[in-house]
Amino acid sequence: MSKETARTMAVTIDSGDALLQGDVVLPTGTSGVVLFAHGSGSSRFSTRNRYVAGELAGAGLGTLLFDLLTAEEEQRDQLDASLRFDIELLARRLAGATRWLERQNWANGLRRGYFGASTGAAAALAASLECDVQAIVSRGGRPDLAGAALRRVAAPTLLIVGSRDPVVIELNQQALRLLQCEARLEVVPGATHLFEEPGTLEQVALLAQRWFRRWLA
Repeated sequence: MSKETARTMAVTIDSGDALLQGDVVLPTGTSGVVLFAHGSGSSRFSTRNRYVAGELAGAGLGTLLFDLLTAEEEQRDQLDASLRFDIELLARRLAGATRWLERQNWANGLRRGYFGASTGAAAALAASLECDVQAIVSRGGRPDLAGAALRRVAAPTLLIVGSRDPVVIELNQQALRLLQCEARLEVVPGATHLFEEPGTLEQVALLAQRWFRRWLA
């Protein structure tokens, strides 16, 4: 994807209770934008999320990667891990970022999706109850941490896990049974929790691309 076919922006997002830093890629003529909710101890600079975002943008989908925590909160979390499992806080920030997006002129008419990793997946599922979202993808996620919100999720949801991540597979299978929306579980052969094995993250990106293109077109 050349620079001529996409608009890139560094943005400051007013989530309602914090100012958060983010990066937008908006391909020309796109019909949708995917907001990324990073996982435990990560940020908008997550190499795995940035890879997936690049693949989505290459397929013509807009992306918004942003920090769920402020710089001060990230420092605190690095010390005591007190915020990375605060799903209520993370979901509130994601919902706030979605409302911010709705107010942007350049986002008028764009359908919205969530891509959540690890604890970010639970935040995405919970935030979808408050926002108009057309699709959700979870990578190595902890949907179980969304609790009672699972039964109320309406957006079509794709759960992606690695075949060598048995505990998370079981947690995702349990979540799949609770989801009342259109939902699917995809197991990537040979992948562990972080999808570090050759070719496995590429499979995640392809699965996500297909799901989002189906629902955000």
